[in-house]
Amino acid sequence: MLFDTEIYLKVPSSGYLGRGFTVYLDPMGAPTQTNARNYVSDYFVVISPGKGESLKMEQIRHTYLHYLLDPLALKYPDLIKRLSPLLDSLKTAPMDESFKDDPAIMSTECLIRAIEARTTGSTRTTEAERQAAVSASMEQGFILTQYFYDSLLAFEKDQAGLRNTYGAMLLGIDVRKEERRAAATQFASRADPEILHLARPPLEGKLLSTAEQRLTAGDIASAQKLAQQALDEKSEDAGRALFILAEAATKNKDMDGARNYFEKALGVAREPKVIAWSHIYLGRIFDLEEERDAAIDHYRAALNAGEQLPEAKAAAQQGLQQPYEPPSHAQ
Repeated sequence: MLFDTEIYLKVPSSGYLGRGFTVYLDPMGAPTQTNARNYVSDYFVVISPGKGESLKMEQIRHTYLHYLLDPLALKYPDLIKRLSPLLDSLKTAPMDESFKDDPAIMSTECLIRAIEARTTGSTRTTEAERQAAVSASMEQGFILTQYFYDSLLAFEKDQAGLRNTYGAMLLGIDVRKEERRAAATQFASRADPEILHLARPPLEGKLLSTAEQRLTAGDIASAQKLAQQALDEKSEDAGRALFILAEAATKNKDMDGARNYFEKALGVAREPKVIAWSHIYLGRIFDLEEERDAAIDHYRAALNAGEQLPEAKAAAQQGLQQPYEPPSHAQ
């Protein structure tokens, strides 16, 4: 399911280094229940099996689509902001209030529902059935679902992945046209419950959480400033702050600075994720400098630290198998 989703979107999940998507099976929970949460860059699904029940793959996939698509909205703040007038059309919609307050959350959910309408079901699913799913989402208040559904028809014929076409999709939204479409929509009395619940980061982690968001959005300077502020004020996790500074240096192609920050992060970090990925990045830096023995030492250390982190473990194993080579082109 994960592979098929990535193939449709033409988006490799391996591009999301340092982020996590984890599915837990909880035999002690209420039977057949599925719960999902995200904490900044980590997404979790907890499933409780029931007798004779299969896994609720649609719910897992919905959360996985959030994992893949949520970061995209952060890269286009101006294009997302211009959608704000559409929120006025949602006052009487039965959707959760969080969708009515944030155009990024609302538009991402609409895109996800459009993708589900295009891809869920069998080869015998008719266009009328797909349109019925789109209409149901529209009636719940997800008023851009039809627009994204139509846009996906063109996307499917293009070789470019969603990361490269997402900005053009947002730019193509005619806000006034969508306002008129929303005004003509008869909202339902109830909406489907949202599977993924966004967890608010703790107050004391606000600087670094914001820094991570800005880094994901491509605003490297702001991410550096916030991480350095947290480090200077000694108000938050120093290891995490140094890791963000190291990532920012990497994005700026400052390998000496990145190496320095990753090494400092390892000196104070307590979080397994920071430790594992610091070792992985250092291993890659040493590989690029053709110091293979040093790189292998870091990959081994990452494997030990990231034993419970699937993506870090996979990256470390790959580093042990062969020297790191940077991507030849941006995805």
